[in-house]
Amino acid sequence: MLAEGSSLEKAGVNRSTVEGVLPAAMAQRLGARIGGAAEARFFVAGMSVVIHPRSPMIPTVHLNVRYFEITDAAGEPVDAWFGGGTDLTPTYPYPDDARHFHRTLQAICARHHPTFYPRFKTWCDHYFVNAHRGDERRGVGGVFFDHLRPGEAGLDLEALLTFWLDLGRSLPATYGPILDRRRGEPWGDRERRLQLFRRGRYVEFNLVHDRGTLFGLQTNARIESVLMSLPPLAAWEYAPEWGPGTIEARLMGMLEPRDWVAEVPTSS
Repeated sequence: MLAEGSSLEKAGVNRSTVEGVLPAAMAQRLGARIGGAAEARFFVAGMSVVIHPRSPMIPTVHLNVRYFEITDAAGEPVDAWFGGGTDLTPTYPYPDDARHFHRTLQAICARHHPTFYPRFKTWCDHYFVNAHRGDERRGVGGVFFDHLRPGEAGLDLEALLTFWLDLGRSLPATYGPILDRRRGEPWGDRERRLQLFRRGRYVEFNLVHDRGTLFGLQTNARIESVLMSLPPLAAWEYAPEWGPGTIEARLMGMLEPRDWVAEVPTSS
């Protein structure tokens, strides 16, 4: 954990390996293939990174990669898959930051398979959604995937592992330039208020919808690790309304899914 830094108000890196018994009901929720067995055993290894910057001008970023393996009672593998993703959650409406994030991800994905970015971008657009808030998106998306098994897109286990590792090491390229570009931008009470409001939405998604958080709670994982992704401060306002053209309205407009790769850059 990093906390109370000049640029990073809270940042955490989780590395975890968890194993145990997987009841049939949980296997179904996870999408695991265990046949007709009443239960199986699971092993999962993963890494999660969440950065909540101090400055509202710098977006929050999340990255997670994980590997699941399911074995039967005799210890024989019956299923295995990769999952993961990374997404950007801005407070201030800088479209150029979203374009950089998505274009860098598109280039990373294209090194491994041409269908990965469009598929996983769309998946991300529909995953990080607060359904209870009228399908409001958490941020401007990125990529997200699950149940990436050997044979997917004609790739074997080693090829999928290479992609998985490439994505897991992507933050210096996807996020580093944004952090460097925005860390010196001035901000005040209005921007901080909007940041805390949007953090409230971030908290709602993680506690209500996020699969990783729910899996951690259901498997009695270390609670400080499970809740590491939450920001240090957040706020909730009752039914806020913002006029057209305000930074708040412009930010909300940015959250609607769009083709960030194809957009023509503008100054911001």
